[in-house]
Amino acid sequence: MHNKFTYLLIDIATILVPFVFSFYHKINFYKTWRAYWPANLLVTLIFIAWDMLYTKLGVWGFNESYICGIKIFNLPIEEVLFFICIPYASVFTYHCLKLFFNSIQLPTTLISIVLSSLLLITGIINFDKLYTAATFISMSLLLTVVGILRKQEWLKNFFLTYLLILIPFFIVNGILTGSWIDEPIVWYNDNENLGIRMLTIPFEDTFYGMLLLILNTWLYEYFLQKRS
Repeated sequence: MHNKFTYLLIDIATILVPFVFSFYHKINFYKTWRAYWPANLLVTLIFIAWDMLYTKLGVWGFNESYICGIKIFNLPIEEVLFFICIPYASVFTYHCLKLFFNSIQLPTTLISIVLSSLLLITGIINFDKLYTAATFISMSLLLTVVGILRKQEWLKNFFLTYLLILIPFFIVNGILTGSWIDEPIVWYNDNENLGIRMLTIPFEDTFYGMLLLILNTWLYEYFLQKRS
């Protein structure tokens, strides 16, 4: 059964609980909004441009049966909201981990080296696949900068956050790509990716999501430090 508000409801469900708890006195995430919203705006603009290009090229597209019909150029409004709602939930979780579990240690440099190397090699080998190459090489370069060259302290909490949100990631992305519903909300051209699916989720989505969220977190930390 198709519902034109399915994607919109997914966006709302993703941000609703984090938004409400942003005002909880032991969390007070709303007090960091002056750092979060500029960071999110910059990253959202980058990803909208990327999304518009890949939609035009047919790397992916959207099922009209599950979107309300309002578009910004060639993107459904729900897709634009995705770049706001998902990072909000992620950075909120990151903020909470910093508050309550900041003492946990991780070998972030080693993780960055291994992950960056594997992504770079895979991206180069599959350079003819637009989604794979762009996502993996971009993620590799970013990890090289923040995790190897600059050794950013916040990366520890980011990795923990990303591990924690993988479960809701698979639920949300699973629905978007066709798990548990009749058809995918977002379809992919498998000629432009590895063709490896986790249920219905392209393998590349794991690192596309990581790229989106690590950029939001990096700029969020930058603006936090700048304000302090």
